[in-house]
Amino acid sequence: QLELVESGGGLVQPGGSLRLSCAASGVTLNRNAIGWFRQAPGKEREGVSCISARDSITYYPDSVKDRFTIGRDNAARTVYLQIDGLRPEDTAIYYCARSFNGLCSRSWLLYDRWGQGTQVTVSS
Repeated sequence: QLELVESGGGLVQPGGSLRLSCAASGVTLNRNAIGWFRQAPGKEREGVSCISARDSITYYPDSVKDRFTIGRDNAARTVYLQIDGLRPEDTAIYYCARSFNGLCSRSWLLYDRWGQGTQVTVSS
């Protein structure tokens, strides 16, 4: 049974950086597509990035391109999301999730296992 656990969130000033981690157990990580999503209060869950089972990488909102970097460490069974140049609008709970078919999708409906989330707050 796959379990995902996020960590690395926190309170950061605008312009700062965070490295979020998604630790997986129960399955071989490199055979799965893992996506990062975020949800701000009062807003819908939004896909931000994904790494497929074949290590194809996708970033979804234009606002995160050039600031977010996703990566996978198979030995550590971890998928990372490096976030640089944090902005107040990046404030949200960040979740990692496993795609049910090994492919990346912007839609959270196609992900069947979720972590509990980690809070990112960007404020001065």
